[in-house]
Amino acid sequence: MTKFFDCSSVLNLNNTYMRTLLILFFSFTGFVYSQKVKVDELYSQNCASCHGGKFEGGVGGSLVDGEWKHGSSDADIYQSIAKGNLQFGMNPWENILSKEQIRALVIFIRENEKESLTKGMNFPSPSPEKVTKTELESYRIEILVNDGLKNPWAIAFLPDGRKLITEKSGQLRFITREGKLDPVVIAGTPPVVEHGQGGLMEVAVHPEYAENGWVYLGFSDGTREKNAKGKDDVHCITAFVRGKIKDHQWTEQEWIFRADPKFRSGSGAHFGTRMVFDKGYIYFVVGERGGLIEVQDLTRPNGKIHRLHDDGKTPVDNPFVKTKDAIPSIWTYGHRNPQGLAMDPRDGLLYNTEHGPRGGDELNWVRPGKNYGWPIVTLGINYNGMPMSYPNKNGEVTNTLTEKEGIEQPIKFWVPSIAVCGLDFYTGDKFPKWKNDLLVGALKSQEIHRLRIENHQVVAQEIILKNIGRVRDVATGPDGFIYVILNSPDRLIRLIPAE
Repeated sequence: MTKFFDCSSVLNLNNTYMRTLLILFFSFTGFVYSQKVKVDELYSQNCASCHGGKFEGGVGGSLVDGEWKHGSSDADIYQSIAKGNLQFGMNPWENILSKEQIRALVIFIRENEKESLTKGMNFPSPSPEKVTKTELESYRIEILVNDGLKNPWAIAFLPDGRKLITEKSGQLRFITREGKLDPVVIAGTPPVVEHGQGGLMEVAVHPEYAENGWVYLGFSDGTREKNAKGKDDVHCITAFVRGKIKDHQWTEQEWIFRADPKFRSGSGAHFGTRMVFDKGYIYFVVGERGGLIEVQDLTRPNGKIHRLHDDGKTPVDNPFVKTKDAIPSIWTYGHRNPQGLAMDPRDGLLYNTEHGPRGGDELNWVRPGKNYGWPIVTLGINYNGMPMSYPNKNGEVTNTLTEKEGIEQPIKFWVPSIAVCGLDFYTGDKFPKWKNDLLVGALKSQEIHRLRIENHQVVAQEIILKNIGRVRDVATGPDGFIYVILNSPDRLIRLIPAE
């Protein structure tokens, strides 16, 4: 039987020889370091004496200078911690720290390494007054809307040159052909429960809009009532509708997806909400809503990517149509909080980006019927610095794994987390060297990443924009320019070629 012991008081020794003896003793006697220790404490108690309290190095090398003697990948660093290298004075930790704790240390080291390496580095931080150069293209930015927007979330393009933009509070707005914010708000849109991260989020235009006029919205749907204590009692979940706009009026509304009210949650987290059209189908995201193990349950809508006909009918070839009690619109499951969804124009394959916990933001190749793991598998850790865990179906606390048979691994992940949001393949002709590259927005790191994908793998990447605001959405316009919605400050910009 494994014995848990908070051995920090004896492992936190300056004498390397004594530390080595104690580590070997604990390894052979089966003692395991307490799981209830945060990752910064793990590092301070067990690593700082050799590698420095600020990772600067000492008896052991620096952990934040970008130099790695035994391999620089996450897997290499994990192996170095787990197996050690006694020849160089590095003790093995695999029998003292759990796999989850070692993974937490990898994330913690990576976070601090990035912070150290990026100090003084020059990233493309564009402004209207200058040309911004990247590896393959150079561009300038134009600020289209600098005032009047409040928490803008998504953009869609109309064939007459106007654009639609959502505001989280529930307002749907026009951007004129000249790129100005129309002061008249579109009236009659569905009631939105603005709660936590939720509100009016996604807007998308049907590919045949010129013929049918359909506009689609994704938003938090539910109720807000006062409870006995006079406080708001909110229950909501992500829903989707379509309608038409006539003279600034939302009309002819039809529900595309509206979950049973029993699935609504009071959580303010993880609404997801993106849409993609393809050959008469619509793919869309319902976020996990803080439900953890619920996302593994096919009888629940949350934590799933769904697929329907664009009129809301269920396709007969969906993967779980014949599964007893499963929600028939489910296309994939095991998702946490996807806020990016895009289809590769070259082969019609679907990709999504989703927020992990601390570390482990993901880019996934989305395939029908597949399980993407949350919360059973993640490459991240908890926000408080402890390994991730979750209550299983029996209510027992279970540690999250980093991989498991039958669960898909991301084709890319970000450590530290960049808070992925907004996703689009560049399909224009204004930046020919970026053609078909994937543009990934990021909230926390205030970046746009450009990824080149070949054979479902990321083969090249760079940051093409940084530090002008939280990137909420990024999209290729019909004119070939790249449109970017920013929060803090709230504005709409576009990238145009430098020449």
